[in-house]
Amino acid sequence: MRHTLSVLVENKAGVLAKIAGLFGRRAYNIESLAVGTTERPDISRMTIVVDADEREIEQVMKQLHKVIEVLKISNITEEEYIERELVLIKVQVDAAKRSEVMQIVDVFRARIVDISPNSLIIEATGEQKKLDAIQEALRTYGIKEIVRTGELAMVRGLK
Repeated sequence: MRHTLSVLVENKAGVLAKIAGLFGRRAYNIESLAVGTTERPDISRMTIVVDADEREIEQVMKQLHKVIEVLKISNITEEEYIERELVLIKVQVDAAKRSEVMQIVDVFRARIVDISPNSLIIEATGEQKKLDAIQEALRTYGIKEIVRTGELAMVRGLK
């Protein structure tokens, strides 16, 4: 099962490597990892998506609790939460096909952030399925490069 963990950590050098190493030593694959500072510059939030069963995720959370720099761990998988990713897609496109690509961009409520004579860079945000769908729709035009963030997630309402 896919689990989304929200982990508050001290914003210090080496914390990301320590936590990633913890997953690696136990042979758990991190599907997605996004890290950034919070409203407090001394604290970072890690959003970690991992495919694990209940027993495995329980073990991971116990191990995370042992890391001194970890302040709080929440498995938000069963909560109501908002998730978003960002993707930049560079598409090879000539003038004749440009309007077709622009229509796809409009349908997905994405935007064009760079235009050159033979390519466009498209920015899209949303849930994983939406980004997978725009990628697939643009594939026939010749995707040259893709950069994708990890999942960001936040529990709805006040907690």
